[in-house]
Amino acid sequence: MTGNLVEVHRLKKYYPITGGLLGRTVGHVKAVDDVSFSIKKGETFGLVGESGSGKSTTGRTILRLLEKTAGEVRFQGIDVHALSKAELRALRPRMQFIFQDPYSSLNPRIRIGEALGEALLDHGLAAPAEARERVLAVMELCGLAPYHIDRYPHEFSGGQRQRIGIARAIILNPDFIVADEPVSALDVSIQAQIINLFAELQEQQQLTYLFISHDLSVVEHLCSRIGVMYLGSLVELSSRDELFAEPLHPYTKALLSSVPLPIPRHKRERIVLQGDMPSPANPPAGCKFHTRCPYAMELCSEQAPAFREVSRDRFVACHLV
Repeated sequence: MTGNLVEVHRLKKYYPITGGLLGRTVGHVKAVDDVSFSIKKGETFGLVGESGSGKSTTGRTILRLLEKTAGEVRFQGIDVHALSKAELRALRPRMQFIFQDPYSSLNPRIRIGEALGEALLDHGLAAPAEARERVLAVMELCGLAPYHIDRYPHEFSGGQRQRIGIARAIILNPDFIVADEPVSALDVSIQAQIINLFAELQEQQQLTYLFISHDLSVVEHLCSRIGVMYLGSLVELSSRDELFAEPLHPYTKALLSSVPLPIPRHKRERIVLQGDMPSPANPPAGCKFHTRCPYAMELCSEQAPAFREVSRDRFVACHLV
């Protein structure tokens, strides 16, 4: 048995494009295209990239909120996509999801206490009399007051709603949580509180996170290993310290150049990428990044680079490395 809690092997998620009178499939949107990585028990693995790079789709497919097109996802050695509905339901409490927009994920007609307790009752993890006590305990753990239990979602601020989203995820005592851009819509001061809450809960509950974000400054603070995605594929994967000290892929270098430094008089040399990200329905031949890469060679437009290990536990897909 390895120390990996989650193992993703050559995962693909394609959406068919239909056309014509008969609605035949004429192409595919390759939202996730041949992605492989593993997450060790107790660690926070970061997944970063521009909007549309496939980060959220990867997270949802790992938890089988979306069905895969190909590949394999294993949770503690269990093939998640091979489970029956009953088996998947039994596994659900151990794998939870925190949504980017907490307000849209909450039922506006249900009080917060009911929203937090319904999963306990639905999975038979607590009797009705015990559920309220458990809800109050988790609310306190997430920085919510006891009187919040009878309020509706519209009565909370954005930061409080995200705390509710986190409380709803951890109330089932999961082993693994996918957090999809959980702080992107919050003010900077509230972001810091939520990030610290994630770190505290991980230490107390022995949680494992897949943390999805486009904000590298947040990822640097929270994650131990980071995967960089572009147009549905991983282009670099390494430890946080190595990635920030010496990024290898040109796309990673461009992302890091946009992160502001905490010292105002110190500035990074900004790398501005030309053009927009190509469509995942019609990705470029060869390296997917070559149309925007300032270092592209002729080979880059002809042959896709292999995603290979260039040093211990460090992977990159680039002909220049």
